[in-house]
Amino acid sequence: MDFQFSASSWMRSGVVSLLLVTVFLLFISSISVLMAEESNKAAGDSVPDSSADAAVHIVYVDRPQGEEPEAFHIRTLASVVGSEDAAKEALIYHYTHAASGFSAKLTPQQVAELSQKPEVLQVMPSRTYQLHSGTGAAIHPRGSV
Repeated sequence: MDFQFSASSWMRSGVVSLLLVTVFLLFISSISVLMAEESNKAAGDSVPDSSADAAVHIVYVDRPQGEEPEAFHIRTLASVVGSEDAAKEALIYHYTHAASGFSAKLTPQQVAELSQKPEVLQVMPSRTYQLHSGTGAAIHPRGSV
């Protein structure tokens, strides 16, 4: 039995046609997925308090007088998130020694509302900085500096 393949035998067998149809269907399905994602993004933009938009912020406040700092932070946060339970869920950390404040996961609208409160000094997005590590020799080979 002799197996010889030529372009015409591939065409006759329908392999190329099948391959083209498969590529076309994959292309159409990927376009459909992209359109659905854009539609979801546009729909999400209409919801101002979407928790998907929430990010960690550090909220600096005046030092409370006559009240425990943690209770003051929860009360301040509850005024924009709706309840003490929601405030406790959003709250990440209390700063009580070197600074007075807390970190919490907040939406852009909640940040704007907190910023208007007289007891709030500043609201800043939390940032994580990566320190360089390792030895200087690995970064700057001998003789390059």
